[in-house]
Amino acid sequence: MSSTITVYNQEGEKTGTHKLSADVFGVEPKTEVMHQVVRAMLANRRKPWAHTKIRGEVRGGGKKPWKQKGTGRARAGSIRSPLWRGGSILFGPRPERNYGQKINKKIKRMALLMSLSDKAKNKKIFVVDKIDLPEVKTKLFYAVVQKIIPGEKKILFTLPKKDDKLIRAARNIKTIKIIPVESLNILDIVGRGCLFTTLEGIKKIEKYFK
Repeated sequence: MSSTITVYNQEGEKTGTHKLSADVFGVEPKTEVMHQVVRAMLANRRKPWAHTKIRGEVRGGGKKPWKQKGTGRARAGSIRSPLWRGGSILFGPRPERNYGQKINKKIKRMALLMSLSDKAKNKKIFVVDKIDLPEVKTKLFYAVVQKIIPGEKKILFTLPKKDDKLIRAARNIKTIKIIPVESLNILDIVGRGCLFTTLEGIKKIEKYFK
């Protein structure tokens, strides 16, 4: 199933339409598949910050607190033993822990297509024929965005190729994340309210992911 989206110019006027590829934007979304991939990707980004110190990492305790025999006290080799207050931690969380999960490539690709299809189905893809700014100014770029997507707070702006002028004009807008077509992923697509690109960009998405 394919759908058609409207193409705008910089003034926010409709200039035509574009028929989306059913292979990329016509995949039936399945919540369980998308959820599985999102969870796996988030887990793979997770860093094991918790770090309890083992005996060799606790400062001090290098000297035997008292001699082995003759004191009437229990044998002790270090005041940094896990049995002592201020000592090391036994079986605590360590930074070597790996939270990563394996993701099947086919499933990951399918989830990406599902997220793109979901955006198309809910009319959350906006296309401008081209963006040609007279000056590299954030104000000018933001004005173009507001004419096409008024009021949207979370926008994923994807570029078909590297454009330093557009990147400089858009990078200071907190509500917009810039990403090349090749780096599109389900986390960014799902995490943003809408997808914004140029006509060249939407054609590249279809060609790259078909």
